[in-house]
Amino acid sequence: MDAKEIIARRVAQEIAPGSLVNLGIGLPSLVASFVPVERGVFFQAENGVIGLGARPPEGMEDPDLTDAGGGFVTAVPGAASIDSVMSFGLIRGGHLDVTVLGGLQVDARGLLANWMVPGHMVPGMGGAMDLVAGARRVIVAMQHTARGKPKIVARCTLPLTALRPVSLIVTELAVIRPEADGLHLLECGPGVTPEAVQAATEAPLILSGGIREMTL
Repeated sequence: MDAKEIIARRVAQEIAPGSLVNLGIGLPSLVASFVPVERGVFFQAENGVIGLGARPPEGMEDPDLTDAGGGFVTAVPGAASIDSVMSFGLIRGGHLDVTVLGGLQVDARGLLANWMVPGHMVPGMGGAMDLVAGARRVIVAMQHTARGKPKIVARCTLPLTALRPVSLIVTELAVIRPEADGLHLLECGPGVTPEAVQAATEAPLILSGGIREMTL
């Protein structure tokens, strides 16, 4: 099991039955593959789809069915197509139960930077700022380091996505919950020790009792 699958499987456990969930592009989109259909979860995309299904088999792609990143998807029974105004009304109106987003950095305050790297061309911020501000829970699904450098830092050096702290951070090494007093380490990845998690993390972690190993 590679790092991305570990993260996606663990995040899927956070999705409650009957939820309306937005999945960001890239790694977060993998979460849908590990949420059982019988859980009755509806996945939403900013471009105007409620009821996203899995990626279609090769050759069965429909150019009218894509997620917000342009990736091909399917639609589950009961899915709806809506315009961007209604889609962002759901997000900004606080109707999303959960959003799962990728991250470039998360800092000791739980603040997320995920929409641009200065000096690099980007098409725009997409819905990231609205999602972090509007969803009831914000889960960051990202790999713990990038090119050997920690992505969980003392303070973000990249432009912040929003001033609201995220609800949970899930990496292949750990599950971490930001709180007012700092970042609480809740779980370690398979075969990973709390000491190894801290060594790969720039921000200090609060190690309370009862740190568990992830169950996948």
